[in-house]
Parts: sequence; C-alpha cells; structure tokens
Amino acid sequence: YQRRVHGIMVLAELGLKISAALKKLNSAAVIDEATLNDVLKDIGNALMAADVNLTQVIKLRKNVTNQVKLLDSATSAANLRKIIQRAVVTELSNMLDPGVEPFVPKKGQPNIIMFVGLQGSGKTTTCTKLAYHYQRKGWRVALVCADTFRAGAFAQLRQNATKIKVPFFGNEEEKDPVSVATEGVEHFVEAGFEIIIVDTSGKHKQEESLFQEMIEVAAAIKPDNVIFVMDSSIGQACYSQASAFQKAVKVGSVIITKLDGHAKGGGALSAIAATNSPIIFIGTGEHFDDLEPFQAKSFIQRLLGLGDLPHLFEVVKDAIPQEKQKELMKDISEGIFTFRHLKEQLQGVLNMGSMSQLMSMIPGFGSNLITKGKEKESTEKIKKYIYMVDSMTTDEVELKKPLNPSRIERIGRGSGTSAKEVSDMIVDFKRMAKIVEKMGKSGIGKMNDMQNMMRNPGQMMKRMQNMMDQKTLKQIGGPQNLMNMMHEFGKMENMEEMMGKKKGHAKKKQVNILIIVHNNHYA
Repeated sequence: YQRRVHGIMVLAELGLKISAALKKLNSAAVIDEATLNDVLKDIGNALMAADVNLTQVIKLRKNVTNQVKLLDSATSAANLRKIIQRAVVTELSNMLDPGVEPFVPKKGQPNIIMFVGLQGSGKTTTCTKLAYHYQRKGWRVALVCADTFRAGAFAQLRQNATKIKVPFFGNEEEKDPVSVATEGVEHFVEAGFEIIIVDTSGKHKQEESLFQEMIEVAAAIKPDNVIFVMDSSIGQACYSQASAFQKAVKVGSVIITKLDGHAKGGGALSAIAATNSPIIFIGTGEHFDDLEPFQAKSFIQRLLGLGDLPHLFEVVKDAIPQEKQKELMKDISEGIFTFRHLKEQLQGVLNMGSMSQLMSMIPGFGSNLITKGKEKESTEKIKKYIYMVDSMTTDEVELKKPLNPSRIERIGRGSGTSAKEVSDMIVDFKRMAKIVEKMGKSGIGKMNDMQNMMRNPGQMMKRMQNMMDQKTLKQIGGPQNLMNMMHEFGKMENMEEMMGKKKGHAKKKQVNILIIVHNNHYA
C-alpha cells in the first residue's frame, strides 16, 4: 500500500513540478528568452527526475523555443503564456504518442488478443483487467491460459476469471502452449465470443525459446492484436525490451504496468512510444478495475491539472443511455428528482469507472485528489444506496408514499443495511432534490439556458453559486475553478451539439453530468 501511494505521489509530483514551472510565466513581468529558458529548464529537470531520456528532453526544449521564436514580437504577454503552455502540452503529448493507431475490436465477431511479456511484468493480472474492462462494456469475453511454463499460471488465471465471472479455458496437463492456445481459441470462436484473450508464457529474461514459442503460438491462432505488457519500473530500459519483442512478433499495442509504484514511469512511457508501439492502457494498481485507457494528450492535460472535458463528455455518453439523459434533463428543468433518478445517476457513476480518473478530467483537479481508500469507500456507499432504492416499492421510489420509520426499517432489512444508513441516504437524497428544485426554478437545465451559459458563463456561474452550499463549492475548487469550467464548456466546439439543438440543424445529442459531493465522498 505504501509503495502504491508513493508511486501515485511520484506521478502527481511530476505534474506539480511542470505546472509550477509554467506558473512562473504568470508571475513574470516580461516574458523574454531568459524567462522561457528558466521555465524549460525546470520542466526538463522534472522530466529527467522521472527517468525521461535526455535526448527527448532536449528535443522538447528546442521545439518549444522554436515555436516561440516564430511569434510576432507584438504578441501580448497573456497570449504568449497561453502559446507556451499549449506548446509544452503538445510536445509532452508528442513524446508519448508514436502517431500509430492501435487495434480497435469489432462488435459481433471474434477478436483474438494475444498477450506477451517477461515473467513478473504483471501479464496474467493484466489479461484479467482487460477482460474485465471489455466485460463491463457489454462484450462477450473469454480467457485462455496458454502459459504452460510458469507454475501456478493456470490456477491464477482460472481464479481471476472466476472472480470477474468470465469463461476460462486451459489444460493443466498439456505442456504444449500451441495446442492449448489453438484449442481454446477454436472453442470460444465457435461459442460466439467477441473478445478472446490468450495469456502466453513469460520468462525471467529474454531467452530465444521464449521468442520461438511466441512466434509459434502467433502463427497458430493468428491474433488480431498482440499486446506487449511492460513493467514500468525499468524506466528507459523499456525501449530495448519492447524493440526485442517487436522484432519477434508484430506487437500491435502496449500496456504499461506498475505505473503506480515507481519513479521511472515517465521514462517508461516515453521509451515505449519511441518504439512506434501505441500505449493503450496503463496499470495503476492491483485491483481488476485499476486499468486506465491511455491517450497521450488527455494524460498530459490531466497530469498538469488542465482537465479533459471532451473526454469526460464521451465517458458520460458511454455510461448513461441517451434516452435516460433526455428524460433527466426534462425532469431537472421542471425541478423533479425522485429516487428513480438517484438510482439511474448512481448506476451511471459506477459505469464511468474510476472516480479519481473522472475528477482529473475536470480543469483544476488532479488524479491524486481522491485516495484509493476514499474511492473504494465511496463506491461501496453508492452500491448501498442502489440496494436501498431496489428495496423500495414503486410508490416509494416515485415519492408517492412517505418513508416513515417502519418503511425505513423494511428497506434496511431488504438492502442488507441499517435503518440509520437508510436515513442517511434520505438526507443525501433530499439535499440533491433541493438542488434540482433550485435548478428548475432558475431555469438551468432548459436548452435555451444551456446556450445562454455558453454566451455568458459569468452569469451562469453566479446562478450556480447561489444553488450550491459553500462546502460543496470549496470541494470543487472554489468560484474561480467553477468559472474556468464554464469557460471550458463554452470553448468546446461540439458543445451545442452535445447539449441539444444547434440552430439550423436537426435534433442533436444531449448530455448531462450530475456530480454529488458529500463529506468528501465524490460520486
């Protein structure tokens, strides 16, 4: 646990150091060559402390400096700050992005994914994490154990598959990995599975036999994607490891593991990108849901506390059905909020994945805002609230029957909770219902009002401040961060389409986000 917290702090520390360097631009009276060099020097030192290759650091400094030199001398200081920040984000993103599109699985057909890597890289656990990722998105997923070398590999993957309730194939008696892999893939293809993940053997070092085995397995099962799993703790050395595997089999993408536990994560990320293999996920912990989709620009923006609102909207769209969004927006515009709405929103929150990742997509927030322990506690609380609503009658859910003490006792028994916990949930619900009621009265939630928000974010901010208690406002970064978020909403090119109807166009998509903040439990 201490190692994990240390690793999270290391990544957060890297982001804070780079952010602190960029903030020097705000305090500088004049942004000249000396100021820029000072900022870039601090950024370079932070990157090298994270084990990023010196050549890449020099390239970043050179590219940013060249971009600034091309600017008109009359460029204002305010614009110059924004341009430098944008240039730094772009160069950091390019450092982590090889510009190669990763494999995208197709629904309704078998997608065979073969895992390769050294023993001890977390390959078998990562197979399970990826299976769990696709399973939660509604894919038919299966796991095949073709690791016939490591003692315990069969038992580990079978146990993991049982935990996440995914079908598993393996043969503890068979020592030929090609035979096991072929039989397992054929079995699941015939059964109509869409994602078939094959775990292969790893060794303690790069042995010729390992690569020969990979080549034979790949030739037999003809994978659509070969994923190389790399331990981030070796930093820059990832380059030679990934290159060696790339020469043996056609590596389609990479998953970086143990990024939560080492100071060399930056070096590993940049080194892998240099092999022209796209990083698709990063492992951030030991649990099956500790797998974060990787997109270079989004990762850098969130690392620096700049957020990623477009990605946040995409996550919300995937988590909450479109019809439910429209229905909720209509009810909110009328100030209506029932236990049914509460349950739908909480289920949406669970579908969105890691709460710390979600919060890091909001400008001004960081991925280290919510600790693992606090996030787990919040997730358990959300699940309990859902169980409570499931234990209510239809009339109780729709607020047609008051929740008196006897009803509260019954709901507690039905949900496996106590009467006090149910009462606490009701208090939280009433607080949220009151906010929705105020939103209805103020007009927030109506389509025209959303369009006005984009034209006049300052006015919208004042109205939202009046609806929120000061504790909640402080938890989301204060009035200034709320204002920054409103500006970001307004700048998004597809914001009007996402929020509703665009002038002169047909009916478009609409998205809403309801963030619940209570006693430091973010939902």
